[in-house]
Amino acid sequence: MGKIFEALDDDLIAFIEAQPIFFVATAPLAADGLVNVSPKGLDTFRVLGPKTVAYLDLTGSGIETVAHAKENGRIVVMFCAFEGRPNILRLHGRVEALEPGHPDFDALLPRFPTHPGTRAILRVDVQRIADSCGFSVPRMTYERDRDQLTRLHESRSPERMRQTHTEKNAHSLDGLPGLALDGLAPE
Repeated sequence: MGKIFEALDDDLIAFIEAQPIFFVATAPLAADGLVNVSPKGLDTFRVLGPKTVAYLDLTGSGIETVAHAKENGRIVVMFCAFEGRPNILRLHGRVEALEPGHPDFDALLPRFPTHPGTRAILRVDVQRIADSCGFSVPRMTYERDRDQLTRLHESRSPERMRQTHTEKNAHSLDGLPGLALDGLAPE
């Protein structure tokens, strides 16, 4: 039976920290807009407080989460136990995209490992914390993180990274504003 929690306690934080992958889901306000679900990993998630979490947003082929955050701020973050006791944890909340140039971006960045291609920090004000059984989630063993994204980002010049941001991260699939490119300095 699922349970609702008032805040992230030590047990929930330990569960979060033990998961090598999490998922984020967002959607635009438009009824015909595309719902987005993205898997995340590479040690990019941090608990900032009992009802505040954040994760590094790394350069990729799309910008849906940032665009949806800017448009309406709705998000759910989900963790699934693939090893050990079955459990699913969902954090529903309001998300803010902190891009380079935002006053809190530089303050929060040291809390994360250095990742080439960091384009934003997504900070979530958690409004609902709930778990569920996870009985149907398969057991899988974590082997290691993939290094392709890191290697790709390391191989790109600042100019090429800026080109990627301009071509693929300026707008969502639904045409919503993505990265504020004037705030992104070449890396």
